[in-house]
Amino acid sequence: MANIPKVPKIPKKASESKASKGFIYFLIGLALLFGIYSLNDGDKSNIERVPISQVVQEVKQDQVKKIQDDKGNLTVELRDGKKQKTQIGSGQSVTTLLKDYGVDPAKVETLDVVESTDASMWVNIILSILPFAVIGFFLYFMMKQAQGSNNQAMMFGKSKARLFGPDKKKVTFADVAGVEEAKQELNEIVDFLKNPKKFTDLGAKIPKGVLMVGLPGTGKTLLSRAVAGEAGVPFFSISGSEFVEMFVGVGASRVRDLFQRAKKNAPCIIFIDEIDAVGRQRGAGLGGSHDEREQTLNQILVEMDGFEQDTNVIVMAATNRPDVLDPALLRPGRFDRRVVLDAPDLKSRVSILEVHAKGKPLEKDVDLEEIAKHTPGFSGADLANLVNEAAILAGRRNLKKVSQSELTEAVEKVLLGPERKSHILSPKEKEITAYHEAGHAIVGHLLPHCDKVHKVSVVSRGQAGGYTWSIPDEDKYMHSKVDFEDQIAMMLGGRIAEKVIYGADNVTTGAENDLRQATKLARKMVVEYGMSEKMGARVFGHKEEMVFLGRELGEHTKDYSEATANKIDDEVTRIIGEGIRKAEKIIKDHTEKLKTISKELLEKEILNAAEFEKIMGGPKKVAA
Repeated sequence: MANIPKVPKIPKKASESKASKGFIYFLIGLALLFGIYSLNDGDKSNIERVPISQVVQEVKQDQVKKIQDDKGNLTVELRDGKKQKTQIGSGQSVTTLLKDYGVDPAKVETLDVVESTDASMWVNIILSILPFAVIGFFLYFMMKQAQGSNNQAMMFGKSKARLFGPDKKKVTFADVAGVEEAKQELNEIVDFLKNPKKFTDLGAKIPKGVLMVGLPGTGKTLLSRAVAGEAGVPFFSISGSEFVEMFVGVGASRVRDLFQRAKKNAPCIIFIDEIDAVGRQRGAGLGGSHDEREQTLNQILVEMDGFEQDTNVIVMAATNRPDVLDPALLRPGRFDRRVVLDAPDLKSRVSILEVHAKGKPLEKDVDLEEIAKHTPGFSGADLANLVNEAAILAGRRNLKKVSQSELTEAVEKVLLGPERKSHILSPKEKEITAYHEAGHAIVGHLLPHCDKVHKVSVVSRGQAGGYTWSIPDEDKYMHSKVDFEDQIAMMLGGRIAEKVIYGADNVTTGAENDLRQATKLARKMVVEYGMSEKMGARVFGHKEEMVFLGRELGEHTKDYSEATANKIDDEVTRIIGEGIRKAEKIIKDHTEKLKTISKELLEKEILNAAEFEKIMGGPKKVAA
């Protein structure tokens, strides 16, 4: 049960595949050639060698059908099909020799004598040289393979950055929505890349680095590609983790190679994604001065300092952890600009939805603004996923266009996960779930500082057996103490409803997540937000980042005594207790409505905002 108060088998390289195929073809060809050669030798070895006198006698007896002369090597074919070999002087003529041996000249004239041609000579020469040529080619091929392996070892220190040329499919600012302030800041970088002389003539220095800071999915990588697309320059893309290997010095070598390639392609952009993989504060690991990550970071710092003013190469980096970056990276002269990408507001979410809806057939009644209102806190990637899920749902239902219902259902799927229709609750469990969710909804509806209830359901989604979905009327960036107090009471409303209906001894584990979230929020009110009168307006403890054997450990360091810790625990308990009392009073005062809503949920499984407000007697009263 849940309460929602708010919303790449590794493929082989082409060169390796071609080499392996070529080697197989070579072996097949080698086997065929040796087979042909052996057959040819076999034929020759079966021919009987005889003296020339015997051939003369056979000619006189008219037993010879044909004589082939190959530079004095005679091949005699008899009329019975047998073959014989004999030899004469290379300068002698067969016909003259037979006449000298007393063969009738008339019989000699009728004898079929064929002298060898140059072609047959070349065939013999080729067949003689072929075995040696094959062995030589085999040795050459093996040496080439060994040389290729050596080249791969030499390429180990080369950069793995992917180059996207300006002739590739461009990404421009028109393809990026919802980050207007960031685009305005980056327009300056585009102008630098397009018209550097305009600035250098005035003595202005071209910025060397731009750091993109934002939550995951807010469009840091896409915006960096859009800068390259707008400026029409090459774009080198690499992840911070691709620099680091287990061998010391490889990362630094790859950094040098990357910057050398960039200078040759200037003007251009180097984009380092997740730079915190190599840009963390130095001295935190156990490797000392030989730590591979620190050497890589040092090389990046040196290369950025080494840029000449006319190289026109700008380094753009992205991270969602700017707090862990080394101060040397952030000083002026390295990353001169910092562009912050926040989660999009309502207007920005509408723009992002419109961009991702292009090319997708939508029904005329689709209201993207209504969908944007249901998605506070969604990033650009979340919204792209939402539109894609809606298109998948429409295709699954064999629809030609995407309707509002698919988009709404996609919002719930992205938020909570898909419906678990196979997760069938027993009648008793379903009844408990109905009372639990009704308790959340009633408390949230009647407390003025809670968000409006949008939907109540007992259909399982994700890990939740049921859910109460609340949506704020407008995006909130600041929250007050009373907001949190009402929110905690709403979180506890499900457990209180179970207690009122079934008794304290029969409450279930369904409120586990609610209790966890309520306790977490209450503790934050005390130790982080200074919202406890007893503890005063101060922060207790601070979070430190530690690295142990390459693993990050976030530890909340205590800067207060054990006595203070006991007081903090007492304050957290007090806040939770006030939330319980507040929720219990509301549930007991509206028990009949609790039962009515539970009954409706058991029949319909889902209540939308209109159906729920009708039972409650009107819309929610919002605090002024």
